[in-house]
Amino acid sequence: MDSHLHVDGALLEYLRAHSLRDTSVLATLRRENRRLPCGSMQVSPEQGQLLALLVRISGARRVLEVGCFTGYSALCMASALPADGCLVTIDQSETWTRTARRFWQRAGVSHRIDLRLGDATRILSELVDEQRGEPVPPFDLVFIDADKTNYPHYYQCALELVGEGGLIVLDNVLWSGRVSDPAHTDPETTALRSLNALVHQDERVDTVILPIGDGMTLARKRPAERPLARSDQRDEVPG
Repeated sequence: MDSHLHVDGALLEYLRAHSLRDTSVLATLRRENRRLPCGSMQVSPEQGQLLALLVRISGARRVLEVGCFTGYSALCMASALPADGCLVTIDQSETWTRTARRFWQRAGVSHRIDLRLGDATRILSELVDEQRGEPVPPFDLVFIDADKTNYPHYYQCALELVGEGGLIVLDNVLWSGRVSDPAHTDPETTALRSLNALVHQDERVDTVILPIGDGMTLARKRPAERPLARSDQRDEVPG
């Protein structure tokens, strides 16, 4: 079947009733976000639960998030990390992340979260330099949900920061359908089209776009090809 199921209000309510395993802290944070003018920046609850599942099934111990907002997705992922796991999250807003810190504390996961305030491009460059210059383990999962015009750059940085088999997740890649409409030529839509084309053609990753929320891309970094060991190579027979 080529078409996708349309998820209307009643079906979405059913989906969440039979899929979502919520906590009171997550539910309260969602209610607070709904009162904000920009509350739609929060990932949907099913996206948050998917992120937590990806952390668990990948065995991730180090997670990087670009774009924190009020901390909902960070809370989902940090709660799924093992006791010694760490999530580094980047954002520019002290106001929004003040709310995030409050809810991380309430959920008992603040000790697993390293919040870095400032420009994401600069902080990502610093992380790349740290990883190149010191014996710092690579990240196991990177979640990108920030300013859309920089998505192609964030993706390239993420590829440097994740290890082989690591997972990169990008939110809002369908952009309310605007990416498929050539009439939309604004910088955000244009950047997302470039990002989608880049990932689709990138032989360094295995990838899929999921029509969940506003569209999520999952990209797994493939292991680097290595030459066969000499014992595995066929002996050449002189002609």
